[in-house]
Amino acid sequence: MSNGPEAPSRIIIRNVRLFDGVSDAPRDNVDVLIEGEHVVAVSTSALAGGASEGVTEIDGTGKFLMPGLSDAHVHLMGNANSMLDFVQGPTGTLYGNTIAEAKRMLMRGFTTVRDMGGDLAPIKALIDRGTFEGPRIFPSQAMISQTSGHADFSFVYDVPEEFGGKPSRTEDIHFTRVADGVPRVLAAVREQLRQGATQIKLTLGGGATSMYDPLNTLQYTPDEIAAAVQAAGDYGTYVATHVYTSAGIARAVAAGVKSIEHGHLADEATVALLAEKGVWLSMQPFAEDDHHFPDPLRAAKNAQIARGTDQVYAWAKKHGVKTAWGTDLLLEPQSAPRQSVMAARLGDHYTNVEALKMLTSGNAELFELAGERNSYRAGKLGVIAEGAWADMILVDGDPLADLSLIADPDTNFTVIIKDGAIVKNTL
Repeated sequence: MSNGPEAPSRIIIRNVRLFDGVSDAPRDNVDVLIEGEHVVAVSTSALAGGASEGVTEIDGTGKFLMPGLSDAHVHLMGNANSMLDFVQGPTGTLYGNTIAEAKRMLMRGFTTVRDMGGDLAPIKALIDRGTFEGPRIFPSQAMISQTSGHADFSFVYDVPEEFGGKPSRTEDIHFTRVADGVPRVLAAVREQLRQGATQIKLTLGGGATSMYDPLNTLQYTPDEIAAAVQAAGDYGTYVATHVYTSAGIARAVAAGVKSIEHGHLADEATVALLAEKGVWLSMQPFAEDDHHFPDPLRAAKNAQIARGTDQVYAWAKKHGVKTAWGTDLLLEPQSAPRQSVMAARLGDHYTNVEALKMLTSGNAELFELAGERNSYRAGKLGVIAEGAWADMILVDGDPLADLSLIADPDTNFTVIIKDGAIVKNTL
């Protein structure tokens, strides 16, 4: 018979060099106390503790403590499965692969992610209750596309649902939703919100993985986009849009979209517009070899996107755009570990401290646009401070001096803590 609720577990990490997620300079000889799921003390004076008081102590002397990493644009289900898996694989295998990849992502130090397409709300719920290990998830649920748009994965000979055809396989498993016209777009947005989406993902232009659409296509009319924005806003959240081109970005911004996903083909005036309107640019530091396309047409689109990376980052810095970081790895499970390499690559465009801020507190600021759809409001994400969620990494080395350390988490991340639980400890 229980004598009442158990006392929260207590962990002290001692004598670390602390990067708290927001400060420009780290602090040395810091102790951090965790009780239960939250940080309760950060001190340059030794905190009382010890095994006799039920405290687990970790000696962080000579090591670097930082908040857990975040990724603002993942496709956990897409990361974990190939196109063949989606088309022919059993549904159970798709979800099993996704759960396995969620744990691997956590072991790479990613304690929070924003998923931009896939049926992740059930997996989020299982992770949150402790059934499986994985990062905190902000799910978009199915990415919403027009017929022949970026997320239309039906075959060319399939009859569109608008004309009486059946939904595609990816729609059956809630990876995508094709919807044309204002009424269907409204229904599609509300469907994702009903299923647990924290934000809505629309596809407004072509992409490298698309089967039908060139990069320069404009997808969804202004009325359709505005309808999605209103439906999301009625739930207290926002719309994020896949789009690369200046014309597509301008249409999205005019309709009230809050987050531009990608934007690699934008011109300077359009990047400046994002700063003026306070719209987020959720970028990925793409290199051409991050994705592999045997189809020459898609390979050419991928190369064009990658070529835009350096220039758009430079303009974003010049104009002070609110910029988030993500990966958007998709349909190539063998490439999933590149997430860590792409995180370190952010240092090609920003100082190391700017990069670490974006990977932690910066992304978290974007996630908070979900308002009350954010189920993690009981603590602060992306920082190490009193009252914050206890999500952190102990690094063997100083990423502020050498950002490449985060590219090899197996070697360099000695301790990973998520939700106050030690999920990795190699000390």
